[in-house]
Amino acid sequence: MTTLLNHLAEGSASAPPLLLGPSLGTSYALWDAVAPELSVAHRVVRWDLPGHGGSAADLVAPGATVGDLANLVLALADSLGLERFAYAGVSLGGAVGLHLAVHHPERVASLAVLCSSAHFGGAKPWQERAARVRAKGAEGLAELAGSADARWFTPGFTVPRLVRDHRDADPAAYAACCDALAAFDLRDRLGGIRVPTLLVAGREDPATPPAQLREIADAVPGATLTELPGASHLAPAERPEAVLTALRAHFDGGAGRGMAVRREVLGDAHVDRAQSRQSPFTARFQDFISRYAWGEIWTDETLSRRERSMVTLTALAAHGHYEELAMHVRAARRNGLTADEIGAVLLQTAVYCGVPAANSAFATAQRVLAEEDTGAG
Repeated sequence: MTTLLNHLAEGSASAPPLLLGPSLGTSYALWDAVAPELSVAHRVVRWDLPGHGGSAADLVAPGATVGDLANLVLALADSLGLERFAYAGVSLGGAVGLHLAVHHPERVASLAVLCSSAHFGGAKPWQERAARVRAKGAEGLAELAGSADARWFTPGFTVPRLVRDHRDADPAAYAACCDALAAFDLRDRLGGIRVPTLLVAGREDPATPPAQLREIADAVPGATLTELPGASHLAPAERPEAVLTALRAHFDGGAGRGMAVRREVLGDAHVDRAQSRQSPFTARFQDFISRYAWGEIWTDETLSRRERSMVTLTALAAHGHYEELAMHVRAARRNGLTADEIGAVLLQTAVYCGVPAANSAFATAQRVLAEEDTGAG
């Protein structure tokens, strides 16, 4: 028996993890136009609800709660070795994110809730939908799929793959997810959310109108609300560029931008090695380095990267940090410095920081440059 949610992982295994949750009736294909771009700076893991896409229907039972779905997400994260992760979810997937932020704040680094709510209009409509699907089975789902475009998209827009996912979902699992929506209400717990939170509303969303996202934004300390014109309930499918812009600004911030710069300067191989050695004990320090050193200092355009490399080589040589110096000699070459320019920097260091320091620095630089030349050859 399969005990894990079906999922798709994209991006470097050492990049900061980002989990993406779907809406009721859809699969992880909801994120097709967004996830590949997010995976440039993140290890993106998108997952299917029970009975949807490739997830087994028996992962959920009648009377299910959003907490049950959140536990399945945590089990998936555990299986992938993800101790802490950023999370974004649409509708029911967004409710899962709110539950995680309230009940498992130690696991959630940052949260984005799209086209969702802290409550979904009371239990009765969802109980009635669940009863209808249980009574009619696949026929009931087909009827609901027939009206999906009106509930999900602005007039004239559709994504056939997602409508097909709705029609092909398992009726029992779909009904159990309706049970979860019927029982969900976190309005009295929103003030306890302390993770950075973004709310994204589709201005033309009839299912979770902007007022419901505003209610969350007003209750969660420091939360940000973005309203997307021309978007209905499944904004990542209908307005992927706008959603991508909002999510990048929220999730990348200093750490995400810093990680990208860190990779550009030091190279993927070095960063992947550093990330693979990361432990819960060192995770906050690594985040600090990415956010502050690389996300704020190295991205400051006052100095060019060439100039920053020169300063860095001088400082490392002066303090005798020769292992770091070797790494930054390679980075200096990547930033456009020639071997002669690196030598001139070390001569300058000899004058103002001492000959012994420069002597050891020349030895380190000579070894690295020789390795670089051999590799190029």
